Amino acid sequence: MVHALEIVHNLLSQQGLLIDIHPLAIPPPIEAVSGDCRELIGHLQETDDFIEYTQAETALQQSIASGLFTLVKQENFDFITHAETYSDFVNFIHDEWKDAILDEQISRRWGKILSKWSGEFEGSTPEVQMHEQVQISRLSRCIIPPLLRRPFMNPKLQELKTLLAEINDLRYAGNVLYWDQATYMPSGGAEARASQLATLARLEQEKFIQPAIGHLLDELQPYAEGLPYDSDEASLIRVTRRNYERAIRVPPEFVGELNNHTSLAYDIWAKSRPANDFGSTRPYLEKTLDLSRQLADYFPGYDHIIDPLIAREDYGLTAAEISTLFNDLRSELVPLMQAITSQPPADDSCLHRHYPEAQQDALCRDLAKCIGYDFERGRLDKTLHPFTVNFSRGDVRITTRYREDYLSEGLYNVLHEGGHALYEQGISTSLEGTYLAEGTSAGVHESQSRLWENLVGRGRLFWQYWYPQIQKTFPSQLDDTSLEEFYHAINKVTPSLIRTDADEVTYNLHVMLRFDLEMALLDGRLAIKDLPEAWHARYQSDLGITAPDDRDGVLQDVHWFSAVIGGVFQGYTLGNILSAQFYAAALQAHPQIPDEIARGNCMTLLAWLTENIYQHGTKFTTKELVERITGGPIRIEPYIAYLKDKYGELYDL
Repeated sequence: MVHALEIVHNLLSQQGLLIDIHPLAIPPPIEAVSGDCRELIGHLQETDDFIEYTQAETALQQSIASGLFTLVKQENFDFITHAETYSDFVNFIHDEWKDAILDEQISRRWGKILSKWSGEFEGSTPEVQMHEQVQISRLSRCIIPPLLRRPFMNPKLQELKTLLAEINDLRYAGNVLYWDQATYMPSGGAEARASQLATLARLEQEKFIQPAIGHLLDELQPYAEGLPYDSDEASLIRVTRRNYERAIRVPPEFVGELNNHTSLAYDIWAKSRPANDFGSTRPYLEKTLDLSRQLADYFPGYDHIIDPLIAREDYGLTAAEISTLFNDLRSELVPLMQAITSQPPADDSCLHRHYPEAQQDALCRDLAKCIGYDFERGRLDKTLHPFTVNFSRGDVRITTRYREDYLSEGLYNVLHEGGHALYEQGISTSLEGTYLAEGTSAGVHESQSRLWENLVGRGRLFWQYWYPQIQKTFPSQLDDTSLEEFYHAINKVTPSLIRTDADEVTYNLHVMLRFDLEMALLDGRLAIKDLPEAWHARYQSDLGITAPDDRDGVLQDVHWFSAVIGGVFQGYTLGNILSAQFYAAALQAHPQIPDEIARGNCMTLLAWLTENIYQHGTKFTTKELVERITGGPIRIEPYIAYLKDKYGELYDL
């Protein structure tokens, strides 16, 4: 839709005006009306049209944010549909709103009102009215919108961008092969795929560390120093230099070896986890650990061997800083968990009934559309361990897994990966083909998946709108379950074996023990052969439970079997901390966001996140971005306040 507005922009004259009229994605109220008396009898429920209305509103806001148009005036008005009888109204809805849903309770309420009013309004029959809210906007064409400007570009900068575009093509080609390996590739292709991925990774590394790029960066440094720090050009030169100075320390041969090994290790893990066979993975993990240490040693001068690995994913943060945050967080989480788990657990049996996969998939696609995921620039597939991958800004794919005996599995995987994808889809088109066209860091990226999954997707207001839709999809499973019971079920707090199934209160304990184990593996305090035992011991001490096997123990996560050991897991808890900071800032800017979410409209929140986080890509470090948005450093207080407020109310603490 934004592309269509770009076309309209080009067709208009310099002083041209655009009038946009579209309904709002708010279920229209249906009323019985007689004279001055009116009574609400229900709301019209519809999915596809409301999603299209939401997309239209998003496109309009993005066209304003990107500088295509300036908003001159905007007003809302009611478009009222009248029907003399309820049957006439039903016929109209069936003819004009093909996918609309009229709850049976509306008909019953209409009958009660007819009986109630029959004696009060003699000679007058009440009519049915439906009030659809419509927004009309008057916009003026920006003469030279920022996204369409063609300013003078330093020829050296243009040369750098051309080289980087080729390098990014290799990286995205590798992403395509990885996506295929994790979704549809037959097992017989594992060995060849490992070689293919290794070749692409080696070629990408060789092209990036060529002296020509170093010379260009040197020549462009004076130019960058004369530009605003936050300009695209200065940011591109700064971030590319940082990546280049790291890359030239690592030989291309090592990059190829690492990628070949981790591709093979992933295939072994995919076979070994269902078979509960840690022994088959052990030699691969031992080599992964050796390669991880070797990679860290290319960056001497660290305080802890994990620091260079953290810098690959969360640049600017160290093990010491993260450990301090985690220790402070643990001291708050453990008492909260103990206070909650000392009470009878919430009943989540409603989530463990039979939910056919096909219906789950259709529902999850609607949820993804609701939060703003653009299926014209992405797709949803199944995999063993859900992930998000991008091949360009116009092709950002998400994956999930479903369990027919557990509804939350699919729902929250899609909301989680959808949050990652919104970030990638929201990056400015001006950054495409460069190292700026990706998320700031693992922590910031995870903040978006956790924000949409938890702060939005596990909130009462979100389900105030969506729970009736789920009940219609699964009537026999959920007819006996109220919204409040469902809300308690999806927020049940109990120690669990699987990180991805963990609740908000205990989740970070899963992450922090992994971070501790990684540090111990890397600095030699723990050997791979002793990892399963150490894993079970930490789960017993931290969460009071022990897995019956390695399948749900050390084999449960893909991370150590598809990449280096160290530098990734800390991002999950950093993301939780940051999600609360960012969400609080969004609410401060737009206090109406919760009310909009309760109406199934997430677009104001998405627009704020796009403006303040997504569009910038990796122009700013984590610390810089947090400072720009919140005015201060990374803090656990907003996250702790969120948890205590929510779960204090849920569990009467």
